[in-house]
Amino acid sequence: MSTRQIYSNKDISSLHISFESWTQKRAVSTLGSNVGSEKLPFQTWHHFKEAYTPELVAKAVVGSKRDLLRCVDPFGGSGTTALTCQFLGIEPVTIEVNPYLADLIEAKLCVYDSDNLARSLGRIVRFMHSAKASCKRLAGLPSTFIESENKDRWIFDRPIANRIAACLDAIDGLSNPVHRRFFRMQLGGMLIHISNVVVNGKGRRYRQGWSTRFISVEEFDKIFCERSQKAIVEVHAHRFRKEKNYTLIRGDSRQAVAAIGEIDGAIFSPPYPNSFDYTDVYNVELWVLGYLSSAHGNRALRESTLCSHVQVRREFPSAPAESNQLTMALKRLTSVRGDLWNPWIPEMVGGYFYDIKLIFEGLHAQLASEGEVWAVVGDSQYAGILIPTATILAELAPTMGYAVVNIESFRSMRASAQQGGQEKLDEALIVLRKK
Repeated sequence: MSTRQIYSNKDISSLHISFESWTQKRAVSTLGSNVGSEKLPFQTWHHFKEAYTPELVAKAVVGSKRDLLRCVDPFGGSGTTALTCQFLGIEPVTIEVNPYLADLIEAKLCVYDSDNLARSLGRIVRFMHSAKASCKRLAGLPSTFIESENKDRWIFDRPIANRIAACLDAIDGLSNPVHRRFFRMQLGGMLIHISNVVVNGKGRRYRQGWSTRFISVEEFDKIFCERSQKAIVEVHAHRFRKEKNYTLIRGDSRQAVAAIGEIDGAIFSPPYPNSFDYTDVYNVELWVLGYLSSAHGNRALRESTLCSHVQVRREFPSAPAESNQLTMALKRLTSVRGDLWNPWIPEMVGGYFYDIKLIFEGLHAQLASEGEVWAVVGDSQYAGILIPTATILAELAPTMGYAVVNIESFRSMRASAQQGGQEKLDEALIVLRKK
């Protein structure tokens, strides 16, 4: 499907040319996958495997019954919705609970003077070259992060840890806080690449042959400079977006959605009820960049996310009773509790839909008349028992004041071993309209 095909129902001239310049008029195989988008400007700042395309946001803008002047994403993630809205002349409102991702989103949305950014990069490089080797500022990291004689494994070799610390010191020395955030995001986006681990949907694991893999300090400097220079070119080339304003709310969307003000629509993808804690994906960046400094802070962040995982034991709220599909699935899960890899899976699934319902109701209260919610959702499965997320949301929609406009399957996802095997799970777009 090409970008031009997406806009067939409305005059393409009504959309700002910068959007097509950004997306390079490419063809996309599916709107629900980020494959290919990671090569676009801004999307290289951090690799996101699980995200939807900017073209999905453009489709929602074209396909919504109401003109979008102000649009919210309660799960900001990579910032795709917010950034695309800026290119299309729509004021974005974004909620993000993960402080690293919140800074990454804001770094993408800001307007910069590229000459001043280049001068700040020069200051960072000069500082690093004159800095003495020390990783003292990283002393509070978990013990497995930095090479040590009494450890068998570590995430960063000591020379690289020293260089990370010097880079952070140099960034902290910049007088402009916007520049500090910009360069911290460039550093954050390269941390996994220069480490001994890889991160995917199953969490963090050590690279094959990690103990013989070597990245020099000189290579670190080269990667950081090249990433930063490329990002400076991108912000300069795309500085004239149709909308420069934005609202970023840092916090739990279950509470923060009440503070967003009137909106014309919402475009987002919530975490899936797959028992995976998405904060684990960014654990390295959260610790190294200083967003986390204790186990207590790590737990607090996990507890402020949706009930989509069981990594922390908490009191799960009761499941909504208005969906027959959900009620049947929970009864089946409870009956096989002993076969589940975690006994609290039924409560987690019920709590997940309680949270999702809470957010959809909060959005409904802020939506203008006939405003729409476009949400990409995914099924999950435990012990062969399917949790059909889109179907459950469709059953809950009338109780929340919505009419179901459309459910469109995007692609099938392979179930993990923990979720019960190789059966494929549906990922779908559901569109709800305020009655």
